[in-house]
Amino acid sequence: MAKALTKPQRAILQFIVQFTREHGYPPTIREIQQGIGVIKSLRGITLHLDALQRKGYIERGNQARSIRIIHPDYQPDRERVRFLPLIGTIAAGTPTLAYENVEDIIPVPADMVRNVENAFLLRVKGDSMVGEHILPRDLVVIKPQQTAYNGELVAVLVGEEATIKRIFFERGRVRLESANPAYEPIYAPIEEARVIGKVIGLLRDYGQMGVSSV
Repeated sequence: MAKALTKPQRAILQFIVQFTREHGYPPTIREIQQGIGVIKSLRGITLHLDALQRKGYIERGNQARSIRIIHPDYQPDRERVRFLPLIGTIAAGTPTLAYENVEDIIPVPADMVRNVENAFLLRVKGDSMVGEHILPRDLVVIKPQQTAYNGELVAVLVGEEATIKRIFFERGRVRLESANPAYEPIYAPIEEARVIGKVIGLLRDYGQMGVSSV
């Protein structure tokens, strides 16, 4: 059972809860000190955080934003963002290899992937899906799955190459349709085309200055 809190400890805990709810990630020790105000030193904040951890309210790691609230009465009721891995590059023109390595970790609105496990991001290369409002350098949010219905917008591997297309199943093969009349459909035997996920969201980098949701 978690132990009772002192007044400063309760104030710090409530600040962590509110900050995490508003920003989607926990505060740093300096942000806590600045937010609380009455505790003048970072060392003082650290001592109270140590006490909160001993009493079973939080867990802490070695990184700056590693505070995690574990007491059920104080956990933020709703995440604002989720951090998804950006995996390689995927083509929206002709297929190109999707490298199975994480290039970056990107914050995504939590509601976009609220009930999706292991969602990830892929970066678009090419203009074959402009009719779907998917542009070069966009990040598409992928829900991992190995099946799809006719006409769904999916990320699909053809051999070892990946692309985003609308998929249609024909006898013994799949047809991958672009959304740009300049591109012909891609045909592949069913056994050579593997759905890796469904497109469920889009992030756009305006002016290549930063990613924002659309």
